[in-house]
Amino acid sequence: MNQKKGYLVSVVAIIAMLAIAGCVAPPKESPASVTYTYNPDATTSTTTSASAYVTEVTPYVNTQGIGIEQTETSGYHTFATPTPIPADKSCRIYTSTQPYLYNGTAFTFNLKNPPMYINYTVKPVNVTVKRAATETYLNKKDVIYEYSTYDPQSYFIITVRNKTSGEIYLQDGFGNDYAIYLTRTLKVLNTDDMLIEMKGNKITATVNFWVKPSGNFDDADNMTFDTCTYWDGVPRENTVIPATTATKATPNLGTIIKK
Repeated sequence: MNQKKGYLVSVVAIIAMLAIAGCVAPPKESPASVTYTYNPDATTSTTTSASAYVTEVTPYVNTQGIGIEQTETSGYHTFATPTPIPADKSCRIYTSTQPYLYNGTAFTFNLKNPPMYINYTVKPVNVTVKRAATETYLNKKDVIYEYSTYDPQSYFIITVRNKTSGEIYLQDGFGNDYAIYLTRTLKVLNTDDMLIEMKGNKITATVNFWVKPSGNFDDADNMTFDTCTYWDGVPRENTVIPATTATKATPNLGTIIKK
């Protein structure tokens, strides 16, 4: 009798335990890892995932108003060449090539419509020079150097003056305290009846004089000149400026001989 009661109590206890266990929900499975994002503005972050209904592409970039850098290829620039004005044409009115040895020549011209361009080329005489010096290395011996240079007496001077009063408008050239350029172009901007003189020594010079036919000759359209050209450049002085590229003279030093 006592055994039956004990059996019944055990059965009732098991049933009660099962009933209590059935009222408790099973625990949820926690994710393997949790990611925390720092959001200082306390805004809500949104997570998107790939979908089979869309195609992921690069976000649109607005290029409106954005400057596009372009690389210019050198050698393909196009420069418009201005059409020469016939009235600006200059023609050669005088040319001379001669050696000078303390002599000179001159001519007159009534310059009514300046400028007058004067371009020349000179060939000075060379001389051999010996100069004593002291070596700056080794035993510092006294030596004599021998070299070739332009003769200090070589010069060529162009003078443009008023034919009557003698007032000088331009005086320039090679040597004698003037610049040593073998080729040079000068420009006369005065209006007057000119006397142009060329003097020199120990030098050979070729000189050309150019003026505009228009305004300087009464019947310019019917005149014939051996050569004409258009000179570039804008006057920056009221007397004379170099107009084309000048070639500076370089003495022929040759081989320096030490004795």
